[in-house]
Amino acid sequence: MKIGIVCYPTFGGSGVVATELGKALALKGHKVHFITYSQPARLDIFNENLFYHEVYIPSYPLFQYPPYELALASKMVDIVRFEKLDLLHVHYAIPHASAAFMAKQILRTKGINIPIITTLHGTDITLVGKDASFEPVVTFSINQSDGVTAVSDSLRTETYEYFPIEKEIEVIPNFINLEKFKRQKKEHFRMAISPNNEKLVVHTSNFRAVKRLDDVIRIFAKIRQHVSSKLLLVGDGPDRPKMEKLCRELNICSDVRFLGKMDAVEEVLSIADLFLMPSEKESFGLAALEAMACEVPVVSTNAGGIPELNIDGVTGFTSPVGAIDDMVKNSLYILDDENLPRFKANALHQATNFDINKIVPLYENFYQKIIYEQPALL
Repeated sequence: MKIGIVCYPTFGGSGVVATELGKALALKGHKVHFITYSQPARLDIFNENLFYHEVYIPSYPLFQYPPYELALASKMVDIVRFEKLDLLHVHYAIPHASAAFMAKQILRTKGINIPIITTLHGTDITLVGKDASFEPVVTFSINQSDGVTAVSDSLRTETYEYFPIEKEIEVIPNFINLEKFKRQKKEHFRMAISPNNEKLVVHTSNFRAVKRLDDVIRIFAKIRQHVSSKLLLVGDGPDRPKMEKLCRELNICSDVRFLGKMDAVEEVLSIADLFLMPSEKESFGLAALEAMACEVPVVSTNAGGIPELNIDGVTGFTSPVGAIDDMVKNSLYILDDENLPRFKANALHQATNFDINKIVPLYENFYQKIIYEQPALL
C-alpha cells in the first residue's frame, strides 16, 4: 500500500504518533510518504519505504500570514498524482483535514479518487476546534473525510457532543514501541541524579497551561517533605520561566532539574519511580503510556481519556483536576517501598495492551476498509 501521512512535525503527541505509525508501516513493507513543512522530529531511521516531502510556503509582501493550507493542499495533489498513493491519512483536523478535502476535489477533476482518513488527537477538537472561527470548517472537513478515527473513547464522545458529526468515528488508541520504550539499566545515570538513593519523580510535557505544571511542582514540594526525592522535568514551553520562579519561591531548586527537550526520553523514564500528569485535559495521555512502558506508575487527573489508560489503584491513581493533596497522598502510597514494585509491574502489564504490534494492524484493516468502500468516479 502507498500511504501519504500529513502531520505536525513537532514533539507533540499527534506528530509523535503519526511518525511512529509511518515508521511501523514502512517496516511492514508499505510505502509511506510524509508531507509536512519540516522533517518530523522522530523520523530518525533510514528505510527504503520511507519518504519525506517538504511543503514549501512562499512568502510574498501581500500575505500577512503565509498560506500554509493552500501550499499543503497543492503538495498533496502533487504527491498523490506522481507517487500514485492509495490513501491520505491526516493527523490533527486543523488545517490538515480541510487541506485534504481541497486536494481531493482537485484530484477528482484529474480522474483520481483518493480516500482520506482523518485522525482526531485532542486539542483539534477539545480546544482549537471549538473556537467559533474554526468550528464550521472542522465539522465540514470531518464529515467529508472518508474515514475518521479518534485516539480514545473519551475523545470520540466529546467530538459527537460538541460537533454535528455524521460520520462513524472508529476508536484506535495511541500505541507504544516496547522495543524503544523499556526500562534500561542506567544505574550510573541514576547515581548522578540521586547519589543518596532519593526517589525520582518525572514529568514530561510541552509546558503549556493545560498541563498544570504548577501542580506538578506543588505536588513534588509536598512529597519532598515526607520522602527524600528529586523532580526531573523533561520538555520546554511558555510556562517554563514561571515554573522556575515557583521553584525558587518554594525553595526546592536544589531538588528540581529542568532537562529541556530530549529525543531519548526513555533514558530518563528508565530511572524514574513515579510519573506525574495533573493535566486539565488529555485525550489519551501518550506521555503516561511511555512512562508505564518503562515500568513507571502514574499519578494523574481523571480528565479526558486518561482513565482509559491509567487504571485507578492498579497502574497508579487518578484524582480530580486540581486535587493536589489527593495526588500527594497517592504519590506517597506508591513510593512506599512495599507498594512500588507492584505498581511498576502493573504499569508495564497495562502498557503491553498498547503495543505498536497490536495497534498498527487496526490501522491497516481500517485503511483496507476505507479503500474498499470508495465509489468509482463517474
